[in-house]
Amino acid sequence: MRARDLAEPYVSASKNADAIEAVRLIVERSPPGLLVMDAVGQPYTALPVCDVVRTLLPGYVQEDGGLARVIDERHADHFCRALRGRTVADCLPAQRPFLPTAAPDWTAVEIAELMARSRSPLIAVVERSDEDPGRLLGVVTAARLLERLLQAV
Repeated sequence: MRARDLAEPYVSASKNADAIEAVRLIVERSPPGLLVMDAVGQPYTALPVCDVVRTLLPGYVQEDGGLARVIDERHADHFCRALRGRTVADCLPAQRPFLPTAAPDWTAVEIAELMARSRSPLIAVVERSDEDPGRLLGVVTAARLLERLLQAV
């Protein structure tokens, strides 16, 4: 099975998209992360859901986890307000996550190796040519890869 056969459409958002709308996509579809696209529709990076959650936490809580115990639920219910007026790009860590990509003819083993090495739950399958910087064919998720590998059991 090749990457092109494992690739499927995936939840994506432009890096300039409204962060609250992106969170709504995550809530509706429950992906492990968002595929972030650049201004011209090319894959830019992956935004793991845990990094979106990190964006919601005040900096002082991130610096000292013990402070999480002193914030009551009434205040915690308002954490998503931190996303108002922010874009998906604002939710990216300072060093944006690496977007692992595979060529369409990669095997399941090559995809598994890249997934394990990059610790990424998704691999973008991109077809490149001399004239084209890359066309996204889809994404291989860890769940899809495991589903394929389980067929042999």
